[in-house]
Amino acid sequence: MARKLGRTTETRMALLRNLAADVILHERVETTEAKAKEVRSAVEKMITLAKRGDLNARRQAAAFLYNKQTEDDEQLLEKLFGDIAERYEDRQGGYTRVLKLGPRRGDGANMAIIELVD
Repeated sequence: MARKLGRTTETRMALLRNLAADVILHERVETTEAKAKEVRSAVEKMITLAKRGDLNARRQAAAFLYNKQTEDDEQLLEKLFGDIAERYEDRQGGYTRVLKLGPRRGDGANMAIIELVD
């Protein structure tokens, strides 16, 4: 069962889409443990689409991922379908890693880093 993260469906999907885009663009993001575990599946699916590399896969990825700036959208897809797809072409899965950091100082939420595996 998927985590709801205390949000409505629309805001939860927006959060996951933005986090997935950030993980792909920056290759490493610090967030809460629950969000990191939830966004892991979205990032893995996007990398699998990128490895397929056809036009339909590119359109599916573009429909899911978005960024606020239009030039970043193209940069994001170029990085995903170029650099990242090449890096993982021989790997069958497990493109991401979640490292637990411990509780956040302000509210005690468990923090984690989600990053792409080398």
